[in-house]
Amino acid sequence: MKSINYVINGVLAVAILVLFIVQFTGKDSVLPVVTKTASGEVVSGFPVAYFNVDSLLLNYNFSKDLNEQLVRKQENARANITQQARNLQSEVDNFQHKLRNGAFATQERAEQEQQRLMKKQQELQVLDEKLTQDLMDESRRLNEQLSDTIRLHLNVYNEDKNYQIIFSNAAGNPIYLADEVYDITNELIEYLNKRWSGTPGE
Repeated sequence: MKSINYVINGVLAVAILVLFIVQFTGKDSVLPVVTKTASGEVVSGFPVAYFNVDSLLLNYNFSKDLNEQLVRKQENARANITQQARNLQSEVDNFQHKLRNGAFATQERAEQEQQRLMKKQQELQVLDEKLTQDLMDESRRLNEQLSDTIRLHLNVYNEDKNYQIIFSNAAGNPIYLADEVYDITNELIEYLNKRWSGTPGE
């Protein structure tokens, strides 16, 4: 089950695969403009913004719900494998006890029981691998769902913001230097959570 743990550990790191640059149409000017920031401050600068992926994923309620959903599935899978492993270990212990005490009528009967237990162990390993793969597939599906949702809402969010480009500091695409005045993380989290809770976005 160690491989299953990697799925959860990697969820937040890969939750947004494609949000490095979001180019919006219908905006012809790339000259410096006057922009009102999330804090209400008016600045003159380029029509760009960025958001912190980690903060977004940790505070966006939809992201938290998806993560909890995946954690529950992982816990159920782990409990299933653990219970079956315990049952198998109990059978193995019983087999070894009988073997030591000569409880099997014939050597052939002992070998048959040993083969049965070995087959059961192989089946358990196959099940472990299947559950691990299922969790990885589910993680990818949820990541795509989250990414698509954020991308769609960003388009709506940007209708009255008029940013030409919105960056993210996703893994592999870091923003090494940026003025905090262009950071829309908190505003974007608030907007997304309003949309997720059913409250119309402002």
